[in-house]
Amino acid sequence: MNASDLNAPSNPLLATGPLPAFDAIRPEHVTPAIEALLADADAALERAVGEATPADFDALSRVLSVATERLGCAWGAVSHLKSVADTPALRAAYNENLPKVTEFYTRQGADERLYAKYKAIASGPAAAGLNPARRQLLAHWLRDFVLSGAELQGQARQRYTQIQEELARLSQQFSEHVLDATDGFELVVGAERLAGVPEDVLAATRTDAGHRLTLHMPVYLPVLQYADDRALREQLYTAYVTRASEAGPAERDNSALMVQILRLRQEEAKLLGYASYAEVSLVPKMARDPAEVLKFLRDLAARARPYAERDLAELRTFAAERLGLADLQAWDVPYASEKLKQARYAFSEQELKQYFTEPKVLDGLFRIVETLFDVRIRPEPAAVWHDSVRFYRIERPCPQPDGVPTLIGRFYLDPYARPGKRPGAWMDDVRSRWQRPDTNRLQTPVAHLVCNFSAPVDGKPALLTHDEVQTLFHEAGHGLHHLLTQVDELGVSGISGVEWDAVELPSQFMENFCWEWEVLRHMTAHVETGAPLPRALFDKMIAAKNFQSGLMTLRQVEFALLDMRLHAEPGLEADIQGLVDAVRREVAVLIPPAFNRFQHTFSHIFAGGYAAGYYSYKWAEVLSADAWSAFEEEGVLNPETGRRYREAVLEAGGARDAIDNFRAFRGREPSIDALLRHQGMAG
Repeated sequence: MNASDLNAPSNPLLATGPLPAFDAIRPEHVTPAIEALLADADAALERAVGEATPADFDALSRVLSVATERLGCAWGAVSHLKSVADTPALRAAYNENLPKVTEFYTRQGADERLYAKYKAIASGPAAAGLNPARRQLLAHWLRDFVLSGAELQGQARQRYTQIQEELARLSQQFSEHVLDATDGFELVVGAERLAGVPEDVLAATRTDAGHRLTLHMPVYLPVLQYADDRALREQLYTAYVTRASEAGPAERDNSALMVQILRLRQEEAKLLGYASYAEVSLVPKMARDPAEVLKFLRDLAARARPYAERDLAELRTFAAERLGLADLQAWDVPYASEKLKQARYAFSEQELKQYFTEPKVLDGLFRIVETLFDVRIRPEPAAVWHDSVRFYRIERPCPQPDGVPTLIGRFYLDPYARPGKRPGAWMDDVRSRWQRPDTNRLQTPVAHLVCNFSAPVDGKPALLTHDEVQTLFHEAGHGLHHLLTQVDELGVSGISGVEWDAVELPSQFMENFCWEWEVLRHMTAHVETGAPLPRALFDKMIAAKNFQSGLMTLRQVEFALLDMRLHAEPGLEADIQGLVDAVRREVAVLIPPAFNRFQHTFSHIFAGGYAAGYYSYKWAEVLSADAWSAFEEEGVLNPETGRRYREAVLEAGGARDAIDNFRAFRGREPSIDALLRHQGMAG
């Protein structure tokens, strides 16, 4: 049976409409749909490598890309639902099909017959006539075939396939353990133990039995920041930093999984002829080799260290003299930091939060996007997976007053934390912009923007901390990168094909708007009075902008250095905790307690795409800070600067190297100076 034989309306994953039917997809739909789509994709692969299909870009796209894109969209819908609405039945269906999907993509990526077809295109007479996007895509394909084992033979090829399937399974287990360990903790306490905790958090946690505390960020972080009860802070901190470790249930312990994942990656690297997995990871990135990344990180650490040491000394002195905390512990740091910030700058995050009502923030975000990028954002009905999810369209206005706007892209926004939804915030693609070869119609891109904010309580709008406002803008930046592309080739449109260490440029760039008076005065409204953010409070916020920036920079360098060394120095996985300790001794000034097991929930590198790539956040921050300096020079909401940025970076997607996109916008090479200045570490 193949996909075309099934009655699509009876299985929403086989429907060919423009959007997934998220409200209709059930666990029982997954296996029949994925098996049918895999059969179609298998048949398409065989046709593509057969003699009837010439070594021609369009011919291969019509035969193979159409089938694999349909499979990818359906599997993407299943993966997305597992991230935002996990249930035991959906998890079982996902895990049943994950090996099959992984096997197909691994086999396709290593198919030497398909590789030969693409090599024939590259060496054929038509290659010179390919447009720049297709030339870039073809170069990526040839590179990725090699990295996917297409040049391996016999047993090595077999082993490579086994490794991919095993890595997919283990990474999925790692992610499930983090989710289950996070969801599995709750602590019910009386109101008397929550003295100091903001009212909106009390309202959100109130139950008949008392206040239900969890390890989800909208509850965990404010308790750490505000609760006067030191023992409660210690209890929550200890639970949070030992999630998915040997300190909890054995069935959720990620200790062995980390070692297995790292050893399998190293084995893969060896099969491909590389000394380490870090070398493999960096082939498609901007950084040339692990040594360049390590030098960058250590240089940044050296620049940040004096500021971090000063930050910590000030915090310790304040905690001892003003809070009676002579022995500052890890669970005291958020609390003492918040008190110090209040004392020094005469405002609190909680005071600021009252002005960031979600509807006003969203409206402000949309206005910035519309002003700078010449688009309009409008709500639109769509099938969703939860009643709090919204859907929007981005369109370009028609020059004529009575004309029809041009659809650019659309996106889902899922803002609130809830059980069954994995922690954190992310952007993911639903589908990419593509001039479809089967219909010759333009497919417009669709994206997911997912956050984990506190939901509205007692009929009031949801309130966001300033950090959460930045998170929303960050994910919107990723979304704009995917949605505003003008590239028509699948594989290099939107975020596809963009070097991983440059993909954070547009996201980090958008965060800068959250610090501009011209922006904030129009996107704030007090939850009770509706008054905009007072200038005096804004000035205090700006004064506090680089509060503890030295400590925060070293923390990110610590994570990135751990990641790179784990993947660049085979054998270190035998004692991961030993490496964690060594990295902290090298760069950290604030050493966590010995029981801290943050690596056991380091999903970015063990269950995400950041293996030997976590440095990308700081690397791309150099690019984003430098790009932002153009707006500082020419006007934060200058439409002309916005147009140049849109055309050079956002619209170009992965069709051109990221460094060329940057040069096209700034007219020069990137410089670290803007980053250091923005973070108060210049000079």
